[in-house]
Amino acid sequence: MNQTSFKKISDYKELIKKEVLLFKKDYNAFFKINQSKPKKIGKPFLLKNKLSNTGILLIHGLMAAPEEVREIGEIFHSKGYSVYAPRLAGHGTSPKDLSSKKYSDWIESVDKGYEVIKNICDKIIIAGFSTGGGIALHQALTKPEKFEAVISISAPLKFKGFSFHFTEIVNYWNLLAQKKGINKFKKIYVTNHPDNPHINYTSCPVSSIKEVRALMKKVYKSLPMLSIPSLIIQAKDDPKVDGKSGRKIFAKIKNKYKQYQEIDFNKHGIVRGKIKNKVYEGIDKFLNSILS
Repeated sequence: MNQTSFKKISDYKELIKKEVLLFKKDYNAFFKINQSKPKKIGKPFLLKNKLSNTGILLIHGLMAAPEEVREIGEIFHSKGYSVYAPRLAGHGTSPKDLSSKKYSDWIESVDKGYEVIKNICDKIIIAGFSTGGGIALHQALTKPEKFEAVISISAPLKFKGFSFHFTEIVNYWNLLAQKKGINKFKKIYVTNHPDNPHINYTSCPVSSIKEVRALMKKVYKSLPMLSIPSLIIQAKDDPKVDGKSGRKIFAKIKNKYKQYQEIDFNKHGIVRGKIKNKVYEGIDKFLNSILS
């Protein structure tokens, strides 16, 4: 093994070690009985393929954790890719931790994830689910030279359902309460009904929805400038993200290296369970078309 190879191995192992230590520190600081999940849910993970030179930087969604994308990550790995799933700041611990985070903190988490995967692979695909899909698009827009392609699954351009509309009302009330100096009447969290309650928080900071909306507004405005191959995936009857979101994102992208896949499914979580195999069919075709 030459000196450069040894340095790469040392670097990525040290980087992962730092991220795991940070997670443990945050977990211990924000642990809450009946809210925090087991540590294995929130821990970032690497699936390394020694025969591959192509890696997938795989980003989970809001109120979730790396475990959310493990099943589809395992498919990527079985198909010959290395996979790294970072933990977004404020996730895998408790809602209180998330309540103080901005979308810039989540982007920083993904930047650190990139440093891990680039020490393992020369070619990198950035992929994400839900809010992670929005972050993946943000990274592809702001740092296109770092990625071969972007895969965005169920990015929340527009939320759907009573709970999210209620969150908007609550946010306006919080702003009013803050302006009037009556902070004790502010409502910090709203109830979440996740597909995977063993992974996701069951309460959502109102501020986090505001951050996601700000992120997606910025991404949507910039989509015409997206220059790398792009795959947009959306569940047709997603109860949490408006089914038109994927088509709107796709239409806004102007480069010719774009593909769209619509999944006939009535749940938000399409990267776990049997439906993930249908999702991966489109991903496989896309990756074969750009990497061959």
